[in-house]
Amino acid sequence: MIIAVDGPAASGKGTLARRLASHFGFHYLDTGSLYRAVALAVLKQGAVPADAKAAEIAAASLILPDRDDPALRSEAVSAAASMVAAFPQVRAHVLEYQRKFAATPPGAVLDGRDIGTVVCPQADVKLFVTAKPEVRACRRLLERQAQGEQLDYDELLADIRARDARDMNRAIAPLKPATDARLLDTSDLDIETAFQAALRLIEGS
Repeated sequence: MIIAVDGPAASGKGTLARRLASHFGFHYLDTGSLYRAVALAVLKQGAVPADAKAAEIAAASLILPDRDDPALRSEAVSAAASMVAAFPQVRAHVLEYQRKFAATPPGAVLDGRDIGTVVCPQADVKLFVTAKPEVRACRRLLERQAQGEQLDYDELLADIRARDARDMNRAIAPLKPATDARLLDTSDLDIETAFQAALRLIEGS
């Protein structure tokens, strides 16, 4: 069984996908971490995210990243990930990796931006998780503050809106709900309420 969980940054899709994977006993993949791993590798090489060749080389040698690596969650890497994700060569390597992961028994929950539309269009269940940009900026701010970082709310909000624009308007695999996706707006929901709502959507599929 494959459960696709798509949505924009800080919508809560990652937390929700992990809860669902644990609940059903499935494997979990944060597909965004793959692009962040590519971006981090590019930056470590001293290259810029706009360097398509460097990004392709990094993607070709991609391995499952350590989700707990704080470097993957830095603002610099997050911004760079959105840039390298726009390269067709990078997406081709990551796509192959994601599809192999999704086929791992007994099932998998993948979260990202194009799981239901491109990576696993045959997924048994597709959820599109969203939230208002202002809410997502607040969540990101609290998350970073908990890690000891001091960030500006207005800058975070501007970054989220810019990233949304890049993700929704890119030529390849833009961020959008699959035609058969179930929509879940978490703007006014806490983690537990969102999880229960997702379970009801899945059980009703």
